[in-house]
Amino acid sequence: MIWILIIVFVVCLILRYPIAFSLGLSCLLYLVFKGTPLIVVPMKMYSGIDVFILLSIPGFIIAGNLMNQGGLTEKIIRFCNHLLGHIRGGLSLVNIGASMLFAGISGTAISDTASLGSILIPAMKKEGYDSSFSCAVTAASSTVGPIIPPSVPMIIAATLSGLSVGKLFLASAIPGILLGLGLLLTAYFISKRKKYPKHPKSSFKQVARGFFDTFWSLLMTFIILFGIIGGIFTPTEASVVAIIYALIIGRFVYKKLNFKNVQIVFLDSMKSSASLMILVGFANLFGWILIIEQIPQTISSEILGFTTNKYMVLLLINLLLIAVGTFMETIAALLILFPILLKVALAVDVDPIHFAVIAVLNLIIGLTTPPVGVCLFVASSIGKVSITSVSKAGFPFLMVSFIVLILVTLFPSLSLALPELFAD
Repeated sequence: MIWILIIVFVVCLILRYPIAFSLGLSCLLYLVFKGTPLIVVPMKMYSGIDVFILLSIPGFIIAGNLMNQGGLTEKIIRFCNHLLGHIRGGLSLVNIGASMLFAGISGTAISDTASLGSILIPAMKKEGYDSSFSCAVTAASSTVGPIIPPSVPMIIAATLSGLSVGKLFLASAIPGILLGLGLLLTAYFISKRKKYPKHPKSSFKQVARGFFDTFWSLLMTFIILFGIIGGIFTPTEASVVAIIYALIIGRFVYKKLNFKNVQIVFLDSMKSSASLMILVGFANLFGWILIIEQIPQTISSEILGFTTNKYMVLLLINLLLIAVGTFMETIAALLILFPILLKVALAVDVDPIHFAVIAVLNLIIGLTTPPVGVCLFVASSIGKVSITSVSKAGFPFLMVSFIVLILVTLFPSLSLALPELFAD
C-alpha cells in the first residue's frame, strides 16, 4: 500500500501540483485503499498544527510584510549600494549584501528571490551585467536568507525536534555569514574578470544616512534574536512584538504605512500563513502514514546497515537532502524528512543542533541546484532568460555553497560555538 502513497505523491510533483495538495491527495488515496476511516485526516492535520510555537510563523510573516510595505527593501539596497557600490561589480555585491540584511525580515529563500530580484535584476541588466549572471547571483544570494536568523525553516526544525529556537538561531548565524562572504568573493572575482561596472565611492555622510535609514528595521532582528535567546519572550511572543514594532516604525518612522496598505499586508499574510499551515497539516498526516508503515525504521536500518561511520552517514544524508531540495520546497521537505533523518544522525552521535543546520543548509542549496531548483526558476522568470543559462552562470556560486556545506558538516564547532558560548 505504501507504494500508492509514494507513486501518487511523485506523479503530483511531476505534474507541478502544489506540495500541500500533492501530500493531501496521496494520503487520501492511501487511506481509501487501506480502508482506514477518513476521520483520521482532520485529526492528524489538527494535531500537526496544534503546536504553540507554530503561531510565531504567521507573526513573523506579517512583521516582514509590514516592513517591506514600509519601504525597507529599497532602503536596504540603497545602504548596501553606499557601502559596496564603488567596488568592481558593486551591484552584484549589493545583491548579496542586501540578502544578508534582508534575511532577518523575510526568512525564506523564495520570497528573497522574488522581492529583491524584481528590483535588482532589471537594475543590473540596465547597467550592463549579463542577464544570466544577474539572475544567477540573485538566486544564489537568496540562500543566505533562511540561514541567517530569524529563520522560518529553523522554527520548523525546532518544532519537529523539540530543540530550542534560540539555540538554532545562534547555530545558523556563523554558517549563514560564511555562505554570504563566500558568495561575495565569488561575485567580486567574476565581476573583475568580466569588467562589470562600479559606481563612484559614496561619502561618509551618505553611508551614515543609509545606515540610519535601515537602523530601525535591523534593530527589529536584534530585538527578536536576543529577546528569544535571553529568555525575555518566547518565539511566539517575539513575533507579536515584531508586528507591533513593525507597525510603529512603518507608520511613524518610515511613514509609509496607512490603513489601506496595512489591510493588504494582513490579507496577503493570511493567505501565506494559511497555505503554510495546510502544508504542515498534510505533512503531519503524511508523516503518520510513514510511521505506521515503519518507513523511518527501514531507512534508518538501511543506512546504518550500509555504514555506521559518522561522516559516511552525513555524506549519504547530504546527497539525499540536496536531491530532494532541488524539486521540493524547503519547509515541506523538512516536515517529511527531518524527523526520519534526525534519528539516523543521533544513532551515529551527531549533535541534533548541528544536524538541524546541516539539513536546512542542504535543502536551501537545493533551491539553486539544477535542473529544477525553485529559486532558479523564479529568477529566470524575472530576468526572462532560460533556466539553462542561469544554471550555467550560477555554477561558481553553487560550488561555493557546497564548500560551505562541507565545512559545516566536517566542523561542528561552526554551528555549535555560539550556542555553547551563550549557554555558559
